Amino acid sequence: MNNRIAILGGGESGVGAAILAQQKGFSVFLSDLGKIKEKYKGILSNYKIGFEEEKHSAENILNAGLVIKSPGIPDKAPIIKQLKEIGMPVISEIEFAGRYNTAKTICITGSNGKTTTTLLTYHILKNAGLNVGLAGNVGKSFAWQVAGEKHDVYVIELSSFQLDGMYDFRADVAVLLNITPDHLDRYNYNMQNYVDAKFRIVQNQTQNDWFIACADDEVTRNELQKRNIIPAVIQFGLGNPPVTGAGVKDNQLIINLNQNQFNMSILDLALQGKHNTYNSMAAGIASMIFEIRNEQLRESLSNFTGVEHRLEHFLKVHGIEFVNDSKATNINSTWYALESIRKPIVWIAGGVDKGNDYSMLKALAKEKVKALVCLGKDNNKLHEAFKGVVKNIVDASSMDEAVKTAYYLARNGDTVLLSPACASFDLFDNYEDRGNQFKQWVRKL
Repeated sequence: MNNRIAILGGGESGVGAAILAQQKGFSVFLSDLGKIKEKYKGILSNYKIGFEEEKHSAENILNAGLVIKSPGIPDKAPIIKQLKEIGMPVISEIEFAGRYNTAKTICITGSNGKTTTTLLTYHILKNAGLNVGLAGNVGKSFAWQVAGEKHDVYVIELSSFQLDGMYDFRADVAVLLNITPDHLDRYNYNMQNYVDAKFRIVQNQTQNDWFIACADDEVTRNELQKRNIIPAVIQFGLGNPPVTGAGVKDNQLIINLNQNQFNMSILDLALQGKHNTYNSMAAGIASMIFEIRNEQLRESLSNFTGVEHRLEHFLKVHGIEFVNDSKATNINSTWYALESIRKPIVWIAGGVDKGNDYSMLKALAKEKVKALVCLGKDNNKLHEAFKGVVKNIVDASSMDEAVKTAYYLARNGDTVLLSPACASFDLFDNYEDRGNQFKQWVRKL
């Protein structure tokens, strides 16, 4: 058997996979087409793991028995095409780590809300005293933790890209929050391909497992009717609470599960807004499966502090509130942001467009947005979409310029909202970098 593993991508997920692979006796080589951060280079050197950066050398990759790729690398990348042509198995770090994981897993996906729901679920379980790990798109690499830490349960945030590279992995509890058009550029602009990717979260589940899904999400509802789902399906929504599942009645969030009823006022939830009620329900059901007591669940749902870069009410400067929603990389996330703000908005948007259809934002923009600052290398699509909808539309080519322009356009009592609806890779390393730069320049006003 070929004992060589090639790893593509030298970030958190790739380095974690390399450490686990080496621990399990494989010969490991890591390759990154970009530059590898000094921190990760140091770790690879400490473990004596061979690596290269700023290139993929075919002679070190094509001779492996297995390739583990970072979720950020698309299938149309030349090296992936070469690997597919020779029939080389290419899997995700989560799939690889799953082969050696003995802990229970709660896996959370959805177009919107997955980071919030993942961190909220982790917060609930941790506060209840469980030995819990946080992995996937947040926290530390799953593979790294499987190699070096012993948790009883992992809460794992999964993107569609991670799910694409998962085949035999099985979630004990799978959570699907919603499905709205996103990343369609990676799915040949075919919505069904994206839906299928999201539904991979239930693959390999048995009758002893759980699938938590949103009853109010139209795409999910339609798919549930088409598919044969094997695990127990528990649904949540804003309608009356079902016999098993979650709902809202008289402003009470109610969850019914295993002869146990949980309830609390939605006004007491730490996370306010309709979309956050869904997130709290999903996290609540997952926690009740792990038999978290009602008092503990109520306490955690009321004291959770939220997520950085997601509707983060950051600072007030001369009566103008600055809100950092850099994590809004798609239309739906930005819709929630615009919907949740009650004051006149100066909106900073733009970046790498993923095949966005801005039409669903027009009504909210017309009602709430007094000015739009377009922050990206190519802002034509934003100009076309909001011409005649928003009175003032201006361009900015850096975060410094965007923040100063927005501040100039705003008045006492207004909100400046960074909610890009796009990926960040044209001007920033990632959405965290974009959000941190926003906060840095707001502090300097």
